[in-house]
Parts: sequence; C-alpha cells; structure tokens
Amino acid sequence: MGRARDDVKEILDYIHKNLKKGYKIDALKWALIKQGYSRTAISDAFEIIEESRAKEDKERKEAEVLKAVEEMPVIEEKKSFWKRVFG
Repeated sequence: MGRARDDVKEILDYIHKNLKKGYKIDALKWALIKQGYSRTAISDAFEIIEESRAKEDKERKEAEVLKAVEEMPVIEEKKSFWKRVFG
C-alpha cells in the first residue's frame, strides 16, 4: 500500500512539472505507462488533478462574481415627483 501512495506522489510531481512545460495529458499518460507505472496509480493521480482543477476553477469563478458585484455601480432609487415636493 505504501508503494502505491509513493507512486501516486511521484506521478503527481511528474504531471505537474510536465504540464507546466506544455505537454498534453494523453502524452503524459502514455509516458507514465511506458515508465512502468500501474494504470491504477496513473488514474488515481489524474483524478486528484481533475478534482484540484475543478476546485480551483470554482474558486476562481466565485472570486470573479464577487469582484463583479463589488464593481457594480450603486443605483439610487429615484424619488417620485410627489415625494420630492412633499418630502
């Protein structure tokens, strides 16, 4: 069990490093298979990455919405003619 966890950590490091270099996900999967890693460990690592990306995307979208709301102009309610006259 410990070896599988170590493999997943190694795979995660490898994926992060090579995604930054611009490699495609499919190419990384095949490279890892050719290096002798199990398909299960590779799948587990990619699931972790997808979950991480989904969480980051959600947080980024929430931040964008909050920023947009903060930047919205405040619209003051116009008083009707009678309220302006009689107060």
